[in-house]
Amino acid sequence: MVSGVSEGASSPTVRDAYAQAGVDITAGNRAVDRYREVTSGWRHPLQLGGIGGFSGLFALPGDEQRVLVASTDGVGTKILLAARHRMYDSVGADLVNHCVNDILVTRATPLFFLDYLAVGRLDPEVAARLVAGVQRACQAHRMALLGGETAEMPGLYAADDFDLAGTIVGMVDRARLPDPGQVVPGDAILGLPAIGLHTNGYSLARSVFAESEWGQPLPGDPQQRTVIEALLAEHPSYWEEITLLDSVVPIRTMAHITGGGLLENLPRSLPASVTAELDAQCWPVPAICSEIVRRAGLDEHDRYRILNMGIGYIVIVPAGDVPRALATLPQARLIGEIVAREEDAPQVRIRRP
Repeated sequence: MVSGVSEGASSPTVRDAYAQAGVDITAGNRAVDRYREVTSGWRHPLQLGGIGGFSGLFALPGDEQRVLVASTDGVGTKILLAARHRMYDSVGADLVNHCVNDILVTRATPLFFLDYLAVGRLDPEVAARLVAGVQRACQAHRMALLGGETAEMPGLYAADDFDLAGTIVGMVDRARLPDPGQVVPGDAILGLPAIGLHTNGYSLARSVFAESEWGQPLPGDPQQRTVIEALLAEHPSYWEEITLLDSVVPIRTMAHITGGGLLENLPRSLPASVTAELDAQCWPVPAICSEIVRRAGLDEHDRYRILNMGIGYIVIVPAGDVPRALATLPQARLIGEIVAREEDAPQVRIRRP
């Protein structure tokens, strides 16, 4: 059985369970296309690349060798679960780690972070716990938390509701920017494990798990966690692993598997001339993902487009370097290979038994 997607496209015949839960990925992709249209008339002369990647690139003024890398993101509706369960400390780290992974795709070193906290009613203790999580993750990456914005907006948010977002800026030598053009047939695809949903798929998760079930054991979970413990597991940073691996083997390109799953994130790091062939038997699927797939009845396409399905980060390396890569990162798995793309073939193809 094979699941696949053509670059920039989705199957119109597939039932989109995420849209039924209130999130329309296809509409999001159309919005990005419109952003490209409305911003195509002018761009800053130091801006590199276009809109739609994992992060934005800007040539460092007065320095031809280095590039600034920036990304902005949020925690999504995971914050609703955190608020209801009063677990505020981890979502700040979720935010930072997500953003770090986005610029890590370019090999950028994190420099500084700015957070944005919007609330219906400001509770100084809750706000402090949220920012403490941000600070903890910034410190772990030796990155400055420069400050940010706290906005109290009654009427727009209910009293206990909040939203959390942030912007990261890093820097990389221009010569070290990964080039998708270097990816060739025969290259190997390595996957680093996801520990759960990370920061995507929570609208769907909330639609299939009633709040009354949050304290119950998660079926099939080897760690014997409750549903809420699995849902609020912290989004990991892959910074240390990738920094170590990059010192040992030549990395072609990388991809952070977030919203859009494997089917829509991996193509961002590939040339149009190749297909990524993934073998789903090569990695385990977290129990929280399996249970959502079962309850929501997700078909082959939807599950790999909505959820990370157990792969949080992908690295493409030459096939000959796989033994050294796996010896360096035992937690990594060889999950597929790059092949020449046939006419009208999908850019990502996932094989299942």
